[in-house]
Amino acid sequence: MTVRVMVVDDQIVVRAGFAAIIGAEPDLEVVAEAGDGAEAVERARELAPDVVVMDIRMPGMDGLTATRLLTSDGEGPRVLVLTTFDQDAYVHDALRAGASGFLLKDARADELLAGIRVVASGDGMLAPAVTRRLIDAFATTTPDADPGLLDGLTAREREVLGEIAAGRSNAEIADGLGVTTGTVKSHVNALLTKLGVRDRVQATILAYDAGLVRPRGTR
Repeated sequence: MTVRVMVVDDQIVVRAGFAAIIGAEPDLEVVAEAGDGAEAVERARELAPDVVVMDIRMPGMDGLTATRLLTSDGEGPRVLVLTTFDQDAYVHDALRAGASGFLLKDARADELLAGIRVVASGDGMLAPAVTRRLIDAFATTTPDADPGLLDGLTAREREVLGEIAAGRSNAEIADGLGVTTGTVKSHVNALLTKLGVRDRVQATILAYDAGLVRPRGTR
């Protein structure tokens, strides 16, 4: 199945470059481009892309606002945010806005393509450096979600959620728990459904908010 992608960036050359890389893949199709958040929201509603590759800093409506609008009803496209790590401290806000992934603009072409495919499949995608910043952001906040949100999870599902929040893959979780990756995937699907979240990234946010896990060095 072909994944329909929209590229959003205010820099024409950057946008064209991303579109060319993505469009060269047989399983990916660039269905639209946009130069700001407002145009992205309008075009997404017209063309219903599967994945939106979204810049953050743009004139007019920024990428965070656009992401929030696109994902607010849970039925919109998945958003993969691309930004310049040294200049943007918006990881936390972008993920809370509903982004399913976050990559740096200096990511390799294969990392960008992998990110699009991962997000399209329903998983979350975070660059390693971004994961570190996300954890640091949570370290400076206190839980603000009802711990009771986790009451519907089994003990094993809570354990798996903690592993997800630590950034571990299904294979790594399976190895640590001594079970198959298929079993882990079943637990992941079950806990995502119970928590009412779209992917691993949003589940991670909820795990920190509810106090299930804490960044190292915090109490």
